[in-house]
Amino acid sequence: MSEKAQIIQVPNTLRAKVGGRLGALDADSIAKAEAALADLSTQFDSWLMEEVKKLEDVQALIKVEGLNAINVEQLFYRAHDLKGLGTTYGYPLITRICGSLCKLMDDETKRAQAPRLLVDAHMDAVRAIVRDQIKEENHPMGRVLAEALEARVKDHLDNAAKA
Repeated sequence: MSEKAQIIQVPNTLRAKVGGRLGALDADSIAKAEAALADLSTQFDSWLMEEVKKLEDVQALIKVEGLNAINVEQLFYRAHDLKGLGTTYGYPLITRICGSLCKLMDDETKRAQAPRLLVDAHMDAVRAIVRDQIKEENHPMGRVLAEALEARVKDHLDNAAKA
């Protein structure tokens, strides 16, 4: 049995809606944007410290109350925020460490089973990176620390999957 198909070509009207091709970029506008970013970059360290403080506050709450559904979720979201902001604020290792922590807790079941010592090790690593201002992604100690934490997370998740 043979069926006929009809192909419908939908016109691409996006170019007409946005005005066609982009014109040349204005050098003055680029210079102004770069200057504004440079002005903002002086605030990056203080903004990063605010985010780290939020993470530490949740960690302190966990030490008092233990891991429960509410505070472990807050911990995950604070780590997720830092994962996104670390590189922007000039600390790519924080992005990597917090990415590892998020992987450890990326769903509710994993959050409930996350080993507290491994969670604390990630938090200690973030504090050490900020304290020592480790801004280079290939910093020897920072890289080894990130690799060790990632290996521990992988081991934990592999063992949890087998159980």
